[in-house]
Amino acid sequence: MNPWDMPPHMLKHENRVKSQGFFFVVGIDEAGRGPLAGPVVAAAVSLRSDKFENKIGDSKKLTALQRERAFHEIHENAYIGVGIMNESIIDEVNILQATYLAMQSAVENLLRRLPSQILSVHHPEQAVHLLIDGDRFKSRLPYKYTTIIGGDGQCLSIACASIIAKVIRDRILNIYHRVFPHYGFDQHKGYPTLEHKQAIQRHGLSRIHRKTFHHLLEGR
Repeated sequence: MNPWDMPPHMLKHENRVKSQGFFFVVGIDEAGRGPLAGPVVAAAVSLRSDKFENKIGDSKKLTALQRERAFHEIHENAYIGVGIMNESIIDEVNILQATYLAMQSAVENLLRRLPSQILSVHHPEQAVHLLIDGDRFKSRLPYKYTTIIGGDGQCLSIACASIIAKVIRDRILNIYHRVFPHYGFDQHKGYPTLEHKQAIQRHGLSRIHRKTFHHLLEGR
């Protein structure tokens, strides 16, 4: 396999933040804001290396095989944290707040995975900067952050987080398919496709459906 020829702009955000004195640059993205069922999954990725054999980019623009291959290589090249908020939390606090909670949990999970000797040298509050896909973010985390619209296509750390979150969420929905085979979760991953809406009409809502997402069923 030839090494992936990474576009130079993919590291411009990481380089800018590092030039400001931050040691840990953490890319954050989520998967699962739009589906009718299942959790929202967020991933936080801090790169140890930016050399990849496999293509890294917006997870939605990669094939399932490309995502799986990149997923394993990202684990070799980065510190990773994952946060998952299930459908009950989504219904309780709304999808936007659940997404923020998942992102916060992912960062906390990543920092717990850092070697203790690293944390003893670099105090996280002064060393960590978050790069977040999207145009807004809110949490109780004490770290500085930058939001980047379309970040999964122009920032390597965020692109890696996009892939990690997507692969993990797809795996979760594949497992749910075994429990609830009537809905086709292995195909649409909970998104509001016509087939999914028709399955809900026939079988009703399962326990992993988001009860507050009824508006997405309109026009079925």
